[in-house]
Amino acid sequence: MPDLSHVENWVFDLDNTLYGAEQQLFPQIDARMTAFIRDRLAMDHDGARRLQKDYYVAYGTTMSGLMDLHDICPDEFLEFVHDIDIAHLKENHGLNEALTALPGRKFIFTNGSVKHAENVAGALGVLHQFDEIFDIKAAGYAPKPKREPYEKFLSSHHIDPCSAVMFEDIVQNLEAPHALGMTTVLVLSDAAWLDDEPHDKRPARRGDTAAHVHHVTDDLTAFLNVASKAQAIAS
Repeated sequence: MPDLSHVENWVFDLDNTLYGAEQQLFPQIDARMTAFIRDRLAMDHDGARRLQKDYYVAYGTTMSGLMDLHDICPDEFLEFVHDIDIAHLKENHGLNEALTALPGRKFIFTNGSVKHAENVAGALGVLHQFDEIFDIKAAGYAPKPKREPYEKFLSSHHIDPCSAVMFEDIVQNLEAPHALGMTTVLVLSDAAWLDDEPHDKRPARRGDTAAHVHHVTDDLTAFLNVASKAQAIAS
């Protein structure tokens, strides 16, 4: 049973964390990023996709590279790439119950937009569980895995990092929170499209871990249920 009795602030990434990668939402976002670059920079599809992934690896997000090198408006980019179909995403009653049982504050911390987080969390039936959504705009467009957005998040919400746990699907994105003193949980996925992502930047799969990862789970709801039970026993 994971000992999270010290946790007062529960921080969740959004995509491929609050929902599983098998839901196929991120491949839609990925395809729209390629289309945005293709159309805006007048490139062919293959060239646009290569550039997209190159910027993702070098800058943390494709958008950061486009902002830095092509003066792309971030809000326009976010609005375009998050225009996806989430009709198949169903309410997750188990996750909702698990979140309800957690003591303390709950946050979504995403490299996406507030609007996208609200749409997805709303479809999952868990939006009401969160005290706030900290998105890429709130971070000053500095993306995870950079340290700066984590520091800004903790400072703006007056959070002692030792009282917080971060749930993430990308191993690299847990390095900074670990260094800052947060407990880290890696959420694993299992979907065929993961093979197409850059190795160091793809959502984690079974067997993935690192020294800066405290806990690993392939079932977020079950992990939260166990964690809340452990907290109840400890108290």
